[in-house]
This record gives sequence, structure tokens and C-alpha cells, in this order.
Amino acid sequence: MKKLILALVVVMLTIPAWADVTITLSNDNGVVTIGYDSTGETELVRAFALDISVTGDGAAITDVTEFVVGDNNGGYGIFPGNFSRFITVDGQTGEVADWGVAGYTPVADANDTGAAGALGTSAITIEMGSLYDTQAPGKVGTLCKVVTNGATELKVTANAIRGGIVLNNAAQANITDGEAVISIGEPPCFPASNSAYNDWVSFGSPDCWCSPYHCDGDADDAEQGIGSKKVRVGTNDLGVLIANWNMKGTEANFNPCADVDHAKQGIGSKAVRVGTNDLGVLIANWNAKTADMAGTCPR
Repeated sequence: MKKLILALVVVMLTIPAWADVTITLSNDNGVVTIGYDSTGETELVRAFALDISVTGDGAAITDVTEFVVGDNNGGYGIFPGNFSRFITVDGQTGEVADWGVAGYTPVADANDTGAAGALGTSAITIEMGSLYDTQAPGKVGTLCKVVTNGATELKVTANAIRGGIVLNNAAQANITDGEAVISIGEPPCFPASNSAYNDWVSFGSPDCWCSPYHCDGDADDAEQGIGSKKVRVGTNDLGVLIANWNMKGTEANFNPCADVDHAKQGIGSKAVRVGTNDLGVLIANWNAKTADMAGTCPR
């Protein structure tokens, strides 16, 4: 029995201790900087495989930016899932001639085993490793920035299937507390799932687009008239359209509330934001009372 206990102790002592690496998150208007802190460990992190997910109405991860690319640069510029797809290694020298190949990013292909999803969806997997002889990554640093669309919360967890977090001595590491979470804020009143969301943002996120009657011609976001004769769409709304007629949306005095159909009209440089299509929406609901309207904008 003593020999059995001794053997068990020896086995336990040879199992690598699980380490903790903190994933740090900071938010700047829906762009989240993802960093790491491994100061509590003697070993540097060699590679990260992380699942990043967002929640919120129509929330999506639209881009991953500001990551280093390549080797021996003090960061994590080796992307294991995409390396063989994009990078060519010289068979004689073992060197890479060009790290700047289009499409070489840390975002794992959605079809790879265990990968969370693709850009444009609510979850992705990123894979980032280091390769160096002199310029090692620091114990604390930044991995990348993640651009979100309408997200209220972003979460980072280790993707065990794709490798999780691995230290230089091949030991596995945990994320401190098992995950990293950051609140991004309340969802915008104009849904991120709407095809015109980016236009809404570019116009300064006007409140009128969030009105439940705007996309039906209520350009001034108000009723017009007296008592029982009040209407939601009338001459005041027509006046807003006329004042912005055939404007492209780039003019200093452009009022985006006139763009009731939330779309361009026309082709190329001749496209306008306020034209006959917007007028058609207004005419279709001319003199409509609030009680007679669906009130389902934006949609």
C-alpha cells in the first residue's frame, strides 16, 4: 500500500500545474481591445485559442484589427489555423518571404473543427501564437481589437478544442475566473440587424430614425393638427422632405430625418438620400392618424 501511495504522489508531481492567465478587456464605443496578463507565471504564453462572443439584438463581430503579423516581433503574429492556407515557407532557408498576404488573420475559418463562427456572426475563434529568437512577447500585452455591431456584452473563453492557452513549457493555462466579460452598453434604438444601421451611425445616430413611425413618412417625429383631426403624416413632414430634396447626405445642412426610407436612390455619384422613393412612402401614408399606423419602425 505504501508503494502504491508513493507511486501516486510521484505521478501527481509530474503533472504540469495549471496556470492562470488574465484576459483584459476595454471598450471604446463597441470596439473592444483584448489583452493578456501573465505576470503571475514564470513561463511566457506561447499561443492563444480564444472564443469571442457577443450578445444583444442583432449583435455581431464585424472585424478584428490591430494585431501583429509574423515572427520575432514581440507579439503573437503566427495564426495556426490560417498559416498553411496563406503563408509559404522557403523549403531551403525555412524563411517566410511575405507575411503580408491578404486574408492572413487570427480569425479561424468557421469550418475548422471547433471554431465558433465567422465574422458577421455573434461568435468567432481567434488563434495567435509566437515565434521568436530574440524578440519575445511580454508578460503583459495586447492581442487585437474586436469591432462589434450592436453588442451589449462581449465574452472571451478558452477554446479547448483548438488548444486553449499554452505556455512555453507546453503546460496548459486557464483564463482567470474561467472567462473575461465586458459590458458594452445598452443596445442602440436603431437595431444593428437593420441593413441601414451603418448609415444611421454615419449620420450621427439621429433619434428620428428610431421613431416607430419614421419609416412610414413621419419625418418630423410629431403629430400635426388639432384634437381629433391630428395626423401623423402631413404637410410638416412634406416640408422636411422638400427642404432636403435631392440631397446626397454629405451636405452640411442635410437633415437625415428627411430620409424616411433609410436608403440611397440612384446610381453612383448621382445617388441621393431624399428623392421620389421617400416621397412615395409619405404619400402612401398621407394624413394617416397615429391610431391607424402600425408603429413598427424601424424594421
